[in-house]
Amino acid sequence: MRSLRLGIDLDEKIQRAAALSGESVSEFIRVAAERRANETLEARPNPFADVAGVVNGGAGRARRSGQALAEGLSRDRSAR
Repeated sequence: MRSLRLGIDLDEKIQRAAALSGESVSEFIRVAAERRANETLEARPNPFADVAGVVNGGAGRARRSGQALAEGLSRDRSAR
């Protein structure tokens, strides 16, 4: 749920347009907002889409990350 404030001119314009299209003002605004959101999201694709999943980093690194973190923290504490 979201609410918004519209200027008088825009509100009147939306009311006229909604009436002409046979939609409620709420439906008119929902359709317009969805169209704009889709256009914006399609215009800005994920910048990593062309490379995501391309590199094989090998297996097992995540399993060893906890151990590596613990060792690093231990070394950091002992250096103090």
